[in-house]
Amino acid sequence: MFYNILVIDDDRKTASYMADMLRLSGHTVTVALGPRSALYNLKQVIPDVVFLDLNMPGVDGFEVCRYLRRDPATASIPIVIVSANSEQGYKDAASAAGANAYLVKPAMIEDLTNALIQVVKMPIRSK
Repeated sequence: MFYNILVIDDDRKTASYMADMLRLSGHTVTVALGPRSALYNLKQVIPDVVFLDLNMPGVDGFEVCRYLRRDPATASIPIVIVSANSEQGYKDAASAAGANAYLVKPAMIEDLTNALIQVVKMPIRSK
């Protein structure tokens, strides 16, 4: 199965890396370089899965995650946090905000693929 994925990260290099790795697996990927870009993208197309950074200026990933969970249009989208923070407190806070999985950067293609498999419970669409 192939998915429509939104990557939200304020670091262009990191976002491009994740997007490229996910595209290699056959997925359609949109990159949002920060929360504002993410909100714009979410008004255009609702993704099947979101990969979300935590440390962004202004509105951080925890708040973005909570926002996605509050909005009925995005409340059920699986969210994978991808962060440089490996401390358990961050993982617990991400889970409390509504994240479905947590990866520590740098995430390899196997990590991204395994997280995707973990959070997607049923096929969304075929390519």
